Amino acid sequence: MGGKKKTTPKTYKVRISLTAAKVGDSVFKTIDRIANNPFAFRECEEIRTKTKMYRRAVCLSWFIIYRVKTNEITILGIIHQSRRPSGRGKLRKIK
Repeated sequence: MGGKKKTTPKTYKVRISLTAAKVGDSVFKTIDRIANNPFAFRECEEIRTKTKMYRRAVCLSWFIIYRVKTNEITILGIIHQSRRPSGRGKLRKIK
């Protein structure tokens, strides 16, 4: 049945630089702070609501956009500050 031969995907060794690890650690520390006190951070100006459920935390050069509902926090996106603010409104549609 001369079909195509299946090939095993090549695996790569991954190394994380110290700088990249520090950025990752900072992001996770900020997410821990969000979990402990979600309303300590500013409302996201691009996604305003009466209940102020969309918030924005700053971590280094990144915005962590999240939604607070009852007892749940949803991280909607981590966006570099240099990105246009108009795209942040699309995060509202994330379930």
